[in-house]
Amino acid sequence: MKKISLIFLNLLLIPFLKVDAQDFRLPLYNGNIPNSKFTGSKEKIEKSDITVISNVQEPDIAVYLPTKKFATGQAVVICPGGGYWILAYDLEGTDIARYLNSIGVAAIVLKYRLPTYGNTVDPHKVPLMDAQRAMRLVRSNAVKWNIDPNKIGVMGFSAGGHLASTLGTHFDYGNKADKDSIEKLSCRPDFMILMYPVISFTETCTHTGSRDALLGKNPTNEMLNFYSNELQVKENTPPTFLVHANDDSGVPVENSLLMYKALRDKKIPTEMHILSEGEHGFGLALNNDHVALWTKNLTLWLKSLYQKK
Repeated sequence: MKKISLIFLNLLLIPFLKVDAQDFRLPLYNGNIPNSKFTGSKEKIEKSDITVISNVQEPDIAVYLPTKKFATGQAVVICPGGGYWILAYDLEGTDIARYLNSIGVAAIVLKYRLPTYGNTVDPHKVPLMDAQRAMRLVRSNAVKWNIDPNKIGVMGFSAGGHLASTLGTHFDYGNKADKDSIEKLSCRPDFMILMYPVISFTETCTHTGSRDALLGKNPTNEMLNFYSNELQVKENTPPTFLVHANDDSGVPVENSLLMYKALRDKKIPTEMHILSEGEHGFGLALNNDHVALWTKNLTLWLKSLYQKK
């Protein structure tokens, strides 16, 4: 009798478990993946102190939705870093998503293809292509996911910060003639959050590992300028929040300083926090209360974006 009661209880709980599930995964593309070629290689996931993903074959998004009662309508597409070689998937992805959910913001972790594994036709194009698609895909599901389609931003860390800033400076408003309804939507982020980002490929402060991974050893000047995002800021570049550690020996703070100046020159609303410590790749910095304060500042900034002036 006791066993039957437990089975009945479990059956009762099943629909509630399905309803309460707040995270799920979606492929970026239906059918053939554009700018891709089959090599027979497989994606690799390594779990140690952090979860690292490499050799991405099928890009996707992991969607984390906050409790509906406290949802702000804002959403953020998160681009983990890793020098365009790997993705620091939890440190700069899923951990960040849970923080954003805690303040009522929907979070979408992007698993984007990397240009260094031979499985793409034009390697330098694929990260941006996947980021643009992710932004469109989130907009296409905005109503279903309780998101305001005009409050969707992008966030990136290190090389993921380069990708985020590339999306924020190289976007379009959709192709109305495309047969794919998703491609008809704008991929412009409504705001950018750049965490210790790689920005410039032309200045001495560049992170050569990210540059070489994305563009190869002998890029043209045209390509270097195109992907130096401080040179690509325009009047319609979205409002931006920057965080960088002054002692960052991996990606020098000058990257953020260059972006800040370019944004200011175009009168783009911008907030920058230069931390005296933190080095590179601190993520949520749960082991350092001082550095971890960036999350509080970001929370306040996100609230301020849509407050009535």
